[in-house]
Amino acid sequence: MEKERKKIIIVDDNKTNLTAARNTLIGTYDAFTVPSGEKLFSLLERLTPDLILLDVEMPEMNGYEVIKKLKASKRTAAIPVIFLSAKIDPESEIEGLRLGAVDYVFKPFSRELLLKRIELHLLLESQRNKLRRYSGNLVDMVFEKTKTVFELQNAVLRTVAELVESRDHVTGGHIMRTQRYLRLLVELLIKNGVYADDLLSWDIDLFIMSSQLHDVGKISIKDNILLKPDSLSLEESEEMKLHTIFGMQIIERLEQKTNESDFLLHAKALAGSHHERWDGSGYPLGAKGAEIPLQGRIMAIVDVYDALTNDRPYKKRIVHDEAVSMIRDGLGTHFDPQICEVFLRHEDDFANAYITGAGYDVAALPPAQLNTFFSAVSDIVDIRGGTKNGHTERMRRYLRTFLEILLDDEKFREEVSDWDPRLFLMSAQLHDIGKIAVSDAILGKSGRLTDDELEGVKYHADFGIRVIEEISENVDNADLLSHAKAMTGGHHEKWDGSGYPLGKKGEDIPLQGRLMAIVDVYDALTNQRPHRDRMNHREAVDIIANLSGTQFDPDLVELFLKHESEFEMIGTELSA
Repeated sequence: MEKERKKIIIVDDNKTNLTAARNTLIGTYDAFTVPSGEKLFSLLERLTPDLILLDVEMPEMNGYEVIKKLKASKRTAAIPVIFLSAKIDPESEIEGLRLGAVDYVFKPFSRELLLKRIELHLLLESQRNKLRRYSGNLVDMVFEKTKTVFELQNAVLRTVAELVESRDHVTGGHIMRTQRYLRLLVELLIKNGVYADDLLSWDIDLFIMSSQLHDVGKISIKDNILLKPDSLSLEESEEMKLHTIFGMQIIERLEQKTNESDFLLHAKALAGSHHERWDGSGYPLGAKGAEIPLQGRIMAIVDVYDALTNDRPYKKRIVHDEAVSMIRDGLGTHFDPQICEVFLRHEDDFANAYITGAGYDVAALPPAQLNTFFSAVSDIVDIRGGTKNGHTERMRRYLRTFLEILLDDEKFREEVSDWDPRLFLMSAQLHDIGKIAVSDAILGKSGRLTDDELEGVKYHADFGIRVIEEISENVDNADLLSHAKAMTGGHHEKWDGSGYPLGKKGEDIPLQGRLMAIVDVYDALTNQRPHRDRMNHREAVDIIANLSGTQFDPDLVELFLKHESEFEMIGTELSA
């Protein structure tokens, strides 16, 4: 197929110059001639050239005026312009280049020079166009990748939030419903001009997303209080109120690990203030009126509405009209009167609100750090499992060291080199996510576990796999969680097949799980646990060496022993 010829327009009020330029180009390019700037713009309505040769000195509209008009139009601004001029002075040349010309060719011009200049600038423009297309494709690729990351972090966060809620049997989509009610209430507040200036300054999608952590502090409340079917005693009620303080403390720990502040700012305000009351009788601080963050005042209404219209361990649900009546009674005492009036004015919208859907467009979220969300999960799990002494950070460092060792080893190099180290290390933070489902009576037991209790602990591996699979169902790219699933389900398997949850044996156990098994046991042995005292490094290493070929992959143990001093250094540096 014959290559399409480039189109060049020559603009000059002198017919001799037009003819000379056209004869120079005619064999190589499709050349079009016009005698004035006005004629040029008429031609540009029908034709878009690849380059324009423009005379400077013309009557009515000179070359400088023409190029200004060209650059002012989005349609013609990118067309390269070469000035043809008889004026050989630096000031004229500088002025033309300042206005956007790519080059100057002086009359009378050399045929060879003009062709070379044209060839050069057409090549440069071609390269710029390729770069623009590449940049556009790159933007699309980054958008899709970012969207996938947002979907993943939201799926992780939503799943963990629902697991936290499920500890007190708050099931049936509380997280999803409150997100939907929050969005509806925020939209109605803006529409009614109530706190509109404040709300319009927020990233609403980020605010809705952060609401999933409003009750994260419940992870620290004992099962016998969360699950109690009767009214709480005064002491139990006071302990229950502490979930707001615990929630803020968890989020403050996250703030120390990331520069991403807006998400956590909303989350902290929600966690700490959604049980405050307008008249100052709420908790944890007894804040009053506008002292209560706006986020908490909005959440207070939707949280109470959802609690009233759904079953709880201590009560049955009530119908919408009764719930609205109770919220009306709380206007000006429990709830911000302005927000409450908007809710009551539009209460039918809440009765008819869709219960499905995340309530916001994940793709519209601003960039955030995925590791923050994985870190949030690991911190919540650590608090639940009683390992608050840097366990997650030590595990990350141990695994990073192990990866570096494996990349130098002939047997493991090929498999490990295909991994994304950052994703692997982030995913490792989810390895014990299933502990959320284990009773705190078992997790915190100081004595030896009974057989039934041991089975309860073992359940965390199987439950963890199910949680990762549930998260995977909510993202387009489930491969992002392949490391997490392999570690969650594989780090309690044993080389001889006597482990759990599936009793896998040898290399049937994923390499991620075999790696995690060694560093997890080493960290457990060298740090305090509820049921035993910590061991020193040498004692822990001897135990791991003795379990080579039974509990652990013997090749990995050999590498671990060869580099044991590196693991000891990390443990010493990071242990509490």
